[in-house]
Amino acid sequence: RWPSLLKYYSHTDGVSWLEEYKARHNAGLEAQRIVASFSKRFFSEHVPCDGFSDIETLGCPSHFFEDELMCILNMEGRKGLTWKYYAKKILYFLRQQNILKNLKEYLQRPTDQQSFLEGAVLIDQYCNPLSDICLKSVQAQVDDITDKVRKVLWTKNPRHPSLASKAGEVVIPEVELQQQVLDAMNCVLYEQLKYKGKEMDYYNSLNSYIHQVLIRRTGIPISLSVLYLTIARQLGVKLEPVNFPSHFLLRWCQGKEGSTDIFDYTYIDAFGKGKQLTVKECEYLIGHHVTEEFYGVVTSKEVLQRMVGNLLNLGKRESTDQSYQLLRDSLDLYLAMYPDNVQHLMLQARLYFHLGIWPEKVLDILQHIQALDPSQHGAVGYLVQHTLEHIERRKEEVGPEVKHRSDEKHKEVCFSIGLIMKHKRYGYNCVIYGWDPTCMMGHEWIRNMNVHSLPHGPHQPFYNVLVEDGSCRYAAQENLEYNSEPREIPHPDIGRYFSEFTGVHYLANTELEIRYPEDLELTRTTVQKIYSAGKE
Repeated sequence: RWPSLLKYYSHTDGVSWLEEYKARHNAGLEAQRIVASFSKRFFSEHVPCDGFSDIETLGCPSHFFEDELMCILNMEGRKGLTWKYYAKKILYFLRQQNILKNLKEYLQRPTDQQSFLEGAVLIDQYCNPLSDICLKSVQAQVDDITDKVRKVLWTKNPRHPSLASKAGEVVIPEVELQQQVLDAMNCVLYEQLKYKGKEMDYYNSLNSYIHQVLIRRTGIPISLSVLYLTIARQLGVKLEPVNFPSHFLLRWCQGKEGSTDIFDYTYIDAFGKGKQLTVKECEYLIGHHVTEEFYGVVTSKEVLQRMVGNLLNLGKRESTDQSYQLLRDSLDLYLAMYPDNVQHLMLQARLYFHLGIWPEKVLDILQHIQALDPSQHGAVGYLVQHTLEHIERRKEEVGPEVKHRSDEKHKEVCFSIGLIMKHKRYGYNCVIYGWDPTCMMGHEWIRNMNVHSLPHGPHQPFYNVLVEDGSCRYAAQENLEYNSEPREIPHPDIGRYFSEFTGVHYLANTELEIRYPEDLELTRTTVQKIYSAGKE
């Protein structure tokens, strides 16, 4: 009955299955109650930080609660979209909180007990909390590659000490024997398994996630270096990470262990098929001279800092994701490692302020910044003032605005909520989730979007639409037309507004229907007319 929960039980435990079933049943009811309440509570805003407070104080086992959320997410068909939307948000939050706790425990361990692979997995898990990623599975895949290397090594040297030991139990002192291991690794990774540096799509976040590196057999210098270093150490070769600018490297000692002379090391480029480099060749790699400090070994925390820094930069570049989820996740990770970094605290405060979410959290961050660095009072004061204004405006809101089709001022509105449309000019598919009788944007937006060049200008109905590329747009009525071949719109916020996809249009959920009470019937009538005309 519970294949996903077997890992929580031992064959030797005496379990009262009746009590377990009762506990699972009650956790399911609690999860359903909370998920059902979220749409009513948070329809008009992002779920705030304190919105999850009742989840943090659950009176039931968390794994049962999560299991019910997974059941909701795995419901078949095109129904329950709103439940799935909020179940996903809750599960995202729960798993990230648990992963963050694991990361903090990891960082508190002695350095020699901080596996580079485990650190990479924790970052991967935090940015992909709904994916099935675990250290055990990733380690098994790395072990499989290591076994392949052993087979190649055996053909070259059947008496090699790496073959007689278990993973990580031996350190091979002879440089010649270490070279044999590295040659075998390069043969397996780059010739047999075809691993390679991802040059064409370098700035893709998938290249930073270790489970994706193993699936796609490609990555960026730091992710491939973590894999390369892990395999080498399991075979008795102690490679060390080097935080080289613009191109992460590994170093391999050729002289006395622990030497501080950078010329006693060979440098390995895991991105470049394991090529071994001299100091001068490292400089050719990036095109300029660097000081000796950049050839030094770095800790696991510093490796994670660079991995998270890469994701931060990708998050800043991301233009299609209007929720900036990658930037938010990478900021969380960075501040878990360096909680008093003023620059990143300020970035987090500005991001939440820009998105208009979690104003109370913004105030907490700004207060922390002010205590750490009083010289920031100008920027802090500006954000505090505008955040307080936002909070006051929210208090003054008096329920949702209801738009009736029968109102005279709405007579020009032709389309309705839930219709699948196509943009005449740009060709994108979208679904309508809101409308205004005329353009309600400010003068600057109207000027920037060149609205006055339209035949009807801003004095026509405008529609809020969810677009298939994940964006939200505001489109003029004259630019939209019915989609003759309607299909589902793969937008992350679809469940926030709609409860079901019928195959030809979307059904508004309860909260959206309250705001547009006369649209549902019009949508159904419109769809019937379109398709009956199409059949004729």
